[in-house]
Amino acid sequence: MKRINIFFFYLYIVLVSLASSCNPEEQPESTMPSNLNSNIETVDMTVNISATADNANFFTFTFYEGTDSTYIEANDGTASYTYVDPGVYQVMTRAHSSYYDYIQKLETVEIIDNSFGGGIPNTGYQTPLSYPGMELVWQDEFDGNSLSSDWTHETGNDPGGLPGWGNNELQYYQADNTEVSDGLLKITAKEYSVNGFNYTSSRIKTQGIQSFKYGRIDIRAALPYGKGIWPALWMLGENIPSVSWPACGEIDIMEMIGGDGYNDRTIYGTLHWLDNGNHASAGDSNSLQSGLFAEEFHVFSIIWNSSSIKFLCDDIQYYEVNITGAELSEFQEQFFFIFNIAVGGSWPGNPDDTTVFPQTMAVDYVRVFQ
Repeated sequence: MKRINIFFFYLYIVLVSLASSCNPEEQPESTMPSNLNSNIETVDMTVNISATADNANFFTFTFYEGTDSTYIEANDGTASYTYVDPGVYQVMTRAHSSYYDYIQKLETVEIIDNSFGGGIPNTGYQTPLSYPGMELVWQDEFDGNSLSSDWTHETGNDPGGLPGWGNNELQYYQADNTEVSDGLLKITAKEYSVNGFNYTSSRIKTQGIQSFKYGRIDIRAALPYGKGIWPALWMLGENIPSVSWPACGEIDIMEMIGGDGYNDRTIYGTLHWLDNGNHASAGDSNSLQSGLFAEEFHVFSIIWNSSSIKFLCDDIQYYEVNITGAELSEFQEQFFFIFNIAVGGSWPGNPDDTTVFPQTMAVDYVRVFQ
């Protein structure tokens, strides 16, 4: 009798459970998200999207690309996706309270390839032909079809027993890589073998012809780009034949070591001198917020007097050196100009598979005000 009661008791429990599962109590409905908003920005080939919604526990994003799609889930409502090719694409944004309860919106984005394709630009920063209280004492606007008599070429790779110009540079300098046309000086580095060197370029100077002490100097130029490319607009002390370097002093108005994106948008302004028998230097860098120095013309300047040398890019000062100390007496003397593109070297490293040749530095003008 007891066994029968126990049997019926368990049977009762099973039947109650089955009845409960067949007739569940009504569950509360999930609160649906509302007010879905999204903001889409494109940077180069990348889409950055941020979304907000009321009552959303998480978000999902689907980036469609042809027959393929990429799904991203994010609690903070943000996601990024980089497309391979330019085009018009769709992006689905969903705000979820659960995986099955969501609201959505489908948007279209256009991806444009803004990567720099090379060539000399026709836009950029300009500086005036006059400044209050100063006189334009020398200029070269590079009109005509040849260099003026103010410039001479330096050639080769081993000046005075300094292979690689003392920097392990790879280029052979020759006059053939200089051109004056369209109102521009064009110095071009090429992957071309001459005298056992795999690269050629040009280096020009005003030594013994035009030299200056103090003043404002403006040089408007569009720069080359790429790993191992080293353009420079600079000055050396006119007395270098008698005192040698670095006792003659060096003013690097602009140097750039190309490659890796950041380097192609960063320039350096530097001084070099002799301090108690040792090489000394001081300088700083200046970077564009976006783009490359190759994409537009920029003006590289110094303002130089007996007290200091200030370095500017597009009229914005980014560095200043006090030159009143006795160890900096080099900078109270005459200096001449050198414009060149080096290829490779200890500082920039050598070109690699990403480096595109030829590479041209285009100089619109150089002006000296005193």
